[in-house]
Amino acid sequence: MISKVGQIMLYVNNQDAAKAFWTEKVGFTVIAEEDNGQGMRWIEVGPTGAATSIVLQNKELVAKMEPDMNLGTPSLMFFTDNVDQLYADLSNKNVKVGEVVSMPSGEKVFNFADDEENYFAVMEKK
Repeated sequence: MISKVGQIMLYVNNQDAAKAFWTEKVGFTVIAEEDNGQGMRWIEVGPTGAATSIVLQNKELVAKMEPDMNLGTPSLMFFTDNVDQLYADLSNKNVKVGEVVSMPSGEKVFNFADDEENYFAVMEKK
């Protein structure tokens, strides 16, 4: 039986740029960085102490190894305690952000894009 979501694979064109985006702009930390010595490299990033992390994989290499694999961007919803503060912080770091929207349930949400135009959402959960 599955007990939790462990890792989410994010297939990117430039792993170093993606690592810089997630650590320098979003504030994640590098949990692990591995290279098998045969061209396969992965970088695990995530919020400090989170149970789930994102693994940055080389999209081109994975496509060659597994031609039938879906390499599209997963639809991820992140949670924050303060949408307005995070929105301002990302905006100040020149991250492409969408409009803050108030949901009928009262939560505020917005989306943002990484440097490869992959979009993600953030919702305020207190």
